[in-house]
Amino acid sequence: MSSVLRIGTRGSMLARWQSDFCLERLKSIGVSAEIVVIQTSGDQIQNSSIIDIGAQGVFTKEIQRGLLRNEIDVAVHSLKDLPTDFVEGLELSVVLRRGSYYDVFIGSSCKSLEELPEGSRIGTGSLRRKTQIINRYGNKFKIEEIRGNVETRLHKLDNGEYDAIILAEAGLERLGFADRIGSILKPPFFLPAVGQGAIGLEIRSNDQETESKIKPLCDPITFKSVIAERAMLRKLQGGCIVPIGALCSTTDSNSNLSLHGRILSINGKKMIEKIKTTPFNTNDPESLGKNVADELIAQGANEILQEIIQFRKKLK
Repeated sequence: MSSVLRIGTRGSMLARWQSDFCLERLKSIGVSAEIVVIQTSGDQIQNSSIIDIGAQGVFTKEIQRGLLRNEIDVAVHSLKDLPTDFVEGLELSVVLRRGSYYDVFIGSSCKSLEELPEGSRIGTGSLRRKTQIINRYGNKFKIEEIRGNVETRLHKLDNGEYDAIILAEAGLERLGFADRIGSILKPPFFLPAVGQGAIGLEIRSNDQETESKIKPLCDPITFKSVIAERAMLRKLQGGCIVPIGALCSTTDSNSNLSLHGRILSINGKKMIEKIKTTPFNTNDPESLGKNVADELIAQGANEILQEIIQFRKKLK
């Protein structure tokens, strides 16, 4: 392997920010690295919703293939986009300290959902966001599909195509658009996507040389939290096209890990949720995620998942 680590990334502005951030962090600990930009199918398809595309990993598969083909040494992922299914030959080795996990409201003429007039158009490409709004506000708003990167979505809002949009705070902060935020949508009302705000570094399994170089960047609290969230999502067989929210965080001076998981019906009327806690010093945070998933399944999560599967079949 070359002495210079090759960091694979998407080409979007946000993905480049994340990879450049990792590059600078590596340089600060004396590791030489360079950026390799890889075009993904998610970047190429901008006019269809993620639900219509119907595939997990549209933002990650090509980067993972590059890793398996030894074209890069490290894949940088926004963890809310990385599918939870294990890929043979690859492993999630490092998770950097998490940024903001909140979703935020951005309005053209008001600062919050509470101020938004009835019948207003809200743009979001996320069923998780859509169903959580409907669960609280019913049919008060018109929630419409929106695609494109952060800049594109803000432009559509400014052009009057929507009255408000919902975006992730971390992306806005990283791109310098934090001043556009009207209000923060906080738990327990609004749970984020699994891994939201976290950046993960994926490597080839058993690549000990690369792992030793990047391991100092790993934040243990974020790593365990994200592993628990992803285990819950994996057990539920959900993905970015399923209205599932989760947030794992530490409590009591970091002595415990607490995971709040939630799944909603596609019309937003039914919501099932569960919170479980385990000692932070656990060596198996996956068990916390699996246990929360089991509790959700016991309460009827599988019926909701089957409903979503049938809904997707009708779209094809």
